[in-house]
Amino acid sequence: MSKIFKMLCLTLSLSFAAFSHADDEPLKVGFVYVSSTGEAGWTYTHDEARLNLEKVFGDKIKTTFIENVAEGPDAERVITQLAQSGHKLIFTTSFGYMNPTLKVAKHFPNVKFEHATGYKRSKNVGTYFDRIYEARYLTGVVAGYMSKSNVLGYIGAFPIPEVVRGINAFTLGARSVNPDIKVKVVWVNTWFDPAKEREAANSLIDQKADVITFHTDSPAAVQAAENAGIYAVAYHSDMSAYGPTAQLTAAIHNWHGFYEKQVKAVMDGTWKSGDVWEGLASGMTKIAPLNKAVPKKVADEVKALSDKIVAGTFHPFTGPIKDQSGKLILKAGEVMQDGALLGMDYYVEGVDGKLK
Repeated sequence: MSKIFKMLCLTLSLSFAAFSHADDEPLKVGFVYVSSTGEAGWTYTHDEARLNLEKVFGDKIKTTFIENVAEGPDAERVITQLAQSGHKLIFTTSFGYMNPTLKVAKHFPNVKFEHATGYKRSKNVGTYFDRIYEARYLTGVVAGYMSKSNVLGYIGAFPIPEVVRGINAFTLGARSVNPDIKVKVVWVNTWFDPAKEREAANSLIDQKADVITFHTDSPAAVQAAENAGIYAVAYHSDMSAYGPTAQLTAAIHNWHGFYEKQVKAVMDGTWKSGDVWEGLASGMTKIAPLNKAVPKKVADEVKALSDKIVAGTFHPFTGPIKDQSGKLILKAGEVMQDGALLGMDYYVEGVDGKLK
């Protein structure tokens, strides 16, 4: 055997070994969180799904999460660090991470990115969210039945379509069973600030709201309701531990199946950028068990409505729907299209207050 041939064989052998070793390396998956993981709320639901990935895929993956990342320059820095450190799939889980994600993705074309709640995509950036408005509608039905004052309170994070859509869905659900319902909204302009959320909850309670809900991250509103002896509808996750008497139910996100699917797609080379928006039918959205204080007939009605949504025979945004001023937005029997839902910038009839 010639010296040149031996060197060639050695080179091929080393190359093959290096390739095999690289192939055996676990897929590094990164997560960027806007708040702490905690024991409830938005970030908690994403982290529960991350932990589920570790159970499902074992040593085939390695996950990293970075919490309490502010939207803006901090997010861009953190996302860049994850990409530079070998993470091949990165989930950025807050609306304000949208532009930083797209900016970083341009510099790392071989990294796959998934952005929660966003609407901008590129070749290596996909978007995802759940049709939580379906659960919001159902929880509104429960609140409408359980309210005695006919005043419901709603704490909003930021006046963006996602939040406005939730307010409107909740209102439509409540007024479908109690046309006298008014929904009062207080904006806190933050995703996570327990002190502000509690202050907003107390303000709504002072305005005679006897059921409060929210689009923020902490269980502060549920705790305030428990202390005040009124009801609450939780959001993001089941928060009954913080208000066992107060919580009527909760509108919940479930990211487990979606995260499993995206990891598998990256592993087998089939991942493609897209927009995922699924709801009750896929299990991406659900509601928490109802409080024992909720009458059986109400529970049965909620179950029947949920079944209709799953079957596609009922849509929460079905006309007639009017805005605050009484203007007809959707004719009787018409179903609102996704484009209109995604761009929602008005309150429906029954919401008390101005949209900032």
